[in-house]
Amino acid sequence: MGAAVAAFVGVWVGFALLGDSWFQLLMAAALGLVVTQFGFLGHDAAHRQMFASPTWNAWTARILAGAFAGLSVSWWRTKHNLHHKGPNREGTDPDIAAGAISFTPAAVAARTGTSAWFVRRQGWLFFPLLTLEGVNLHVASIRATLDRTSAEPWRRLDLGLVVVRLGSYVAVLVLFLPIGMAAAFLAVQLGVFGFCLGAAFAPAHKGMPIVPATMMLDFFRRQVLVSRNVRGSFAVDIFMGGLNYQIEHHLFPNMPRCNLKRARPLVQAHCARAGIAYVEVGLIRSYALVVDYLNNVGLRARDPFDCPLAAQLRG
Repeated sequence: MGAAVAAFVGVWVGFALLGDSWFQLLMAAALGLVVTQFGFLGHDAAHRQMFASPTWNAWTARILAGAFAGLSVSWWRTKHNLHHKGPNREGTDPDIAAGAISFTPAAVAARTGTSAWFVRRQGWLFFPLLTLEGVNLHVASIRATLDRTSAEPWRRLDLGLVVVRLGSYVAVLVLFLPIGMAAAFLAVQLGVFGFCLGAAFAPAHKGMPIVPATMMLDFFRRQVLVSRNVRGSFAVDIFMGGLNYQIEHHLFPNMPRCNLKRARPLVQAHCARAGIAYVEVGLIRSYALVVDYLNNVGLRARDPFDCPLAAQLRG
């Protein structure tokens, strides 16, 4: 957290020193990387990984995500808890719900015309579209905190943090840079932020089996069979915020990020004894699998949860 705050301050010092210069776009890219780290830290705190006290975790998440990253913890926690409850399960996991990208055969079948053309190429378009994910996350945060039907007790505070953070950010850019440069700075920062967050989350479950809504699985299989680890180094661990140990994170969501690597060989050994597939690939390979899956959703029989007869007929 200290390193992230220092980097955040350093970027704004560089911003002040550069002044009216197109080199500011380098500062914008750096800010996008730093804000991504605040997103990861907010995720860790919201999972109660940092402190023994739930209150300390909650307020740390709120400050890191809201005040530094411009994301609502209330909105994120509601959405993310559903994801952990049933990852890749139809009707439960909001991360595979119908949207710009179709993640399930049923969603693909509903597409027609231009939309159908898009979905056949969505794998190649997925990563360029991630540059818009930063905007989407900010909009979703504000929209959720404006929802008066929400039962979240700190919804209004989250809304205030997000609005002040985003409003002051835009105001600083407009006040200190020409309008065109300010717009370019904002676009680069949001693009890098969205791409980095999306690129860290995508390999975890995209291209892994989709669980039918009616299928019952025990906790261990429900978390392991639909999750994918990414073999890492220190750089990969930082780039992905520890989410490259996705299997361990889903089994032990409140385990501190630094311990996931230590739990990995224990989980691998247990999976081997139980005969449960433990999927782990390299970073580039994980992205290739995501692209291939999204381009071919519904066209290939690859899920172990598919009906065997249907799989044979489809083949």
